Amino acid sequence: MIYHPSPPPRPKIPECSWKRPLGLGWEKPYTVRYPSNLDDGPWHGMPLGGFGAGCIGRSPRGEFNLWHIDGGEHVFKSLPACQFSVFEQSENAPSQAYAMCTEPPADGTLDWWQWYPKEGKGESSGTYHALYPRSWFAYEGVFQTQLTCEQFSPVWAGCYQESSYPVAIFEWTVHNPTDAPITLSIMLTWQNMVGWFTNAVQNPQVRVRDDGSPEYEYKARWGDSTGNFNQWIQDHYRVGCLLDRVRLDEEVREGEGQLCIATITNPATEVFYHSRWNPASNGAQVWGTFAQNGTLGDTQDETPASPGEQIAAAIAIRFTIRPGKTRKIPFILAWDFPVTEFAPGINYYRRYTDFFGRSGNNAWPIVRTALKHDELWQERIESWQAPILQRDDLPDWFKMALFNELYLLTDGGTLWTAADEHDPVGQFGVLECLDYRWYESLDVRLYGSFALMMLFPRLDKAVLEAFARAIPTSDDTPRMIGYNQAFALRKTADATPHDLGAPNEHPWKKTNYTSYQDCNQWKDLPCDFVLQVYRDFVLTGSKDTEFLWECWSAIVKALAYLKTFDKDGDGIPENSGAPDQTFDDWQLQGISAYCGGLWLAALEAAIAIGEILLNNPSMQPQFTDAYDPESIQATISNYHQWLEQAKPLYHQTLWNGQYYKLDSESGSDVVMADQLCGQFYARLLGLPDIVPQEYAESALKTVYESCFLKFHQGEFGAANGVRPDGSPENPNATHPLEVWTGINFGLAAYLVQMGMKAEAMQLTEAVVKQVYENGLQFRTPEAITAVGTFRASHYLRAMAIWGVYLALDR
Repeated sequence: MIYHPSPPPRPKIPECSWKRPLGLGWEKPYTVRYPSNLDDGPWHGMPLGGFGAGCIGRSPRGEFNLWHIDGGEHVFKSLPACQFSVFEQSENAPSQAYAMCTEPPADGTLDWWQWYPKEGKGESSGTYHALYPRSWFAYEGVFQTQLTCEQFSPVWAGCYQESSYPVAIFEWTVHNPTDAPITLSIMLTWQNMVGWFTNAVQNPQVRVRDDGSPEYEYKARWGDSTGNFNQWIQDHYRVGCLLDRVRLDEEVREGEGQLCIATITNPATEVFYHSRWNPASNGAQVWGTFAQNGTLGDTQDETPASPGEQIAAAIAIRFTIRPGKTRKIPFILAWDFPVTEFAPGINYYRRYTDFFGRSGNNAWPIVRTALKHDELWQERIESWQAPILQRDDLPDWFKMALFNELYLLTDGGTLWTAADEHDPVGQFGVLECLDYRWYESLDVRLYGSFALMMLFPRLDKAVLEAFARAIPTSDDTPRMIGYNQAFALRKTADATPHDLGAPNEHPWKKTNYTSYQDCNQWKDLPCDFVLQVYRDFVLTGSKDTEFLWECWSAIVKALAYLKTFDKDGDGIPENSGAPDQTFDDWQLQGISAYCGGLWLAALEAAIAIGEILLNNPSMQPQFTDAYDPESIQATISNYHQWLEQAKPLYHQTLWNGQYYKLDSESGSDVVMADQLCGQFYARLLGLPDIVPQEYAESALKTVYESCFLKFHQGEFGAANGVRPDGSPENPNATHPLEVWTGINFGLAAYLVQMGMKAEAMQLTEAVVKQVYENGLQFRTPEAITAVGTFRASHYLRAMAIWGVYLALDR
């Protein structure tokens, strides 16, 4: 317990945090575009938990409602018994007690409880703030006491240990502004959910949704609490309730483990507990005494739950705070579910088990670690964020979105496995999104991985090394393609896979899960791979040549495979007329500005990589034996020949005097927003220009005017592709008329790069407002439409806002 004689009455919440009055709804939140896509509604808050450890979300109403405990799976459901409650008593006012959520349970349970009001003495009863990985509930106008609850997990840049921990810290700051003592009691209740987070469907069937995407059956064992039991623990000054389950085997299976709620006590406080009460009841077991005087019955009961029975635990800290004084009270929520199972029998241990063991009995050691280091963790988060927050040249809305878009590293179905000799920091993966549930889609991460590369470069390199291992592999399983009902092989040897697999199979081993398109035919994926490899090398110090060696063989195979689509031998692979790139509802024909530019940039990057390797033989035996300078030089020479042939052809074929045409064969006059992605990457990495600067400037200004300013007056952001006057080529088109959040941030980074900072910030602000003013916070979608709908929430590409920051900082 930390006692401060005369500190400031409130923790300093950064001005740039995202803010929302507690419990305030949205008059017209954006809704999903297609009924088959996920739409949980707007009540999303910042997630808590480490990368790959599972996470829990708490909304601006104060409810805990997002449960990503099972790796790669999504459960969104309020659990009212998981809640903080506050009792207050003083000589100046009658006592009062509230559960600190503005929404009572919809099922009528816990009807003895009083729920926190949406309005206090002022206009609201408080404000929710979020700046990932920290968020705050600042309560106003209800209690005499000034109350703030800060919640966070130990996540900060470059941290490869604590950032994996399955823990959340809740630090309550209590200030008495009155002239009389106030007695306060803070209670944390939690339902025993051990065993709930694994698939109840034994053999989940895969089906193709109405939008052509594959999905599989998942049904969490929600409410299956048979055998669950709770223990009260006193460990010196640490106290808590350990939520466990009777196990049938010594070997821990998915869903098995522990949860724990805990706090600390000292002679100036009183601790009360109730280790077993019924959360499906009216709640009188805990509320009867808590609402009366802030106490609990000190009940210990470790009886396992019978079939159909639900149990929960409660702890409360009561203390008296003198006039003008401030006190801080920490609570810890920890969980230990060490195993993630994919297909039956395919099990991985989570990264945090490298530090806490694999028994599933380590929730209490995690609590002890958190209570020992929580202040240090706060300091490190603040130190990481401070240089950005202190910059006067960055607007608050940008700082807010920059940090809050990192939420996906926690809640994006994230996997982070235990380390081994082949993967010294483990294997890592974030889903493309919850609708397209497969890992690290390579085209999406071309922009979306800027955040991971800048903040956790070892993890980003681990992802790219997984792609390098996957490129030579093949899988001859035939599958129906959702887009056109044709059949295609799952994975052709040397084709660059689209993704690293899905949670229901074996990620990293079985790739190309998506079957909406035949990704063996995609023209951007090999280029995306090469450019990301070189990017990670250049932007992390240009010293990690072993990383380049890990990827070189795959680079050569990937580019050679892509070159086979150069049917006319002109040096540039042609698009086929079927959607065969990241805009996978958009048909490109012949040489395209998008894929052709990426091809040229990838060749330049591959040449640079080859020249580096010639001068830096590997120290690793597997590469030392394969080191063949003549072969590398021959490959470089080949790439030079392709470039000499292709670069002038690209410009001559596609330049129309103002911008680069969509492609060479469709006859379309559409201005494609991302037409010069290859040029952006080339300049970013110090490679030779793909097109001369004056042409790039003209094209970029046209994109800005046509796709952004002339598309609904710039209200929504830049559409993917419209005619020069901002009108649609086809009013019924899908991808061309969508505003893709990540593509917009990538375009903004390019605008900064080209000296158009004001335009870049105007574009970025428009997209940020669309997300954070329309109920899309902490579920940022891929696409927004001009009629207030969205598609594909919790989307990976939106972390591209870190690319904007990178461009501003160079």
